[in-house]
Amino acid sequence: MKDLILYMAQSLVDDPGAVQVRQIEGTHSVIIKLAVAPDDMGKVIGKQGKIAKAMRTLLAVTAAREGKRATLEIQS
Repeated sequence: MKDLILYMAQSLVDDPGAVQVRQIEGTHSVIIKLAVAPDDMGKVIGKQGKIAKAMRTLLAVTAAREGKRATLEIQS
């Protein structure tokens, strides 16, 4: 799951080297923390949050296949 978010974020931003992804595992849930450069926040969130919502949807589907719930937190 971490690799999926990392790949999507690096594909969207101008500075892929600044993308950092942390994964915090729980028993039935996973929290993914995504940090990007401040200039790239708009590209990751998208107009009206559509890109962030799409990333969260793909993450939820991937987590469901593993029998878990996933949360994506976007940080600057």
